Amino acid sequence: MIIGIGVDVVDLARFERAASRTRGLVPRLFAESERSTPERMLSLRSLAGRFAAKEALIKAIGDSAGVRWHDMRVVSDGLGNPSFELHGAVAAIAAARGISSIHLTMTHDAGIALAWVIAEGRDS
Repeated sequence: MIIGIGVDVVDLARFERAASRTRGLVPRLFAESERSTPERMLSLRSLAGRFAAKEALIKAIGDSAGVRWHDMRVVSDGLGNPSFELHGAVAAIAAARGISSIHLTMTHDAGIALAWVIAEGRDS
């Protein structure tokens, strides 16, 4: 059963300006494990997609009380498929709402980063 759906769009140029102007923004938004893969550091375009994913997740779970950016980490499997690791307040909200599965897709093109999140729970 779908519990929530979230979508978010990030303007790539605006995100890149903010990241270059505001020292410490990237580490505040993303855990070290989110900023790179074993092969390389991620581009600001990829990080913008991950930021959109976090915003979309907040919308899908329906609550942001006590949530910190590092409570939701975007990770990729061996094939590059994205998913979330939930910690802290985000994990507690998901558990309280009965969310058992979260689906994530992201893209960046034509000056935007876009993310969709679907939160599912068990049928009652």
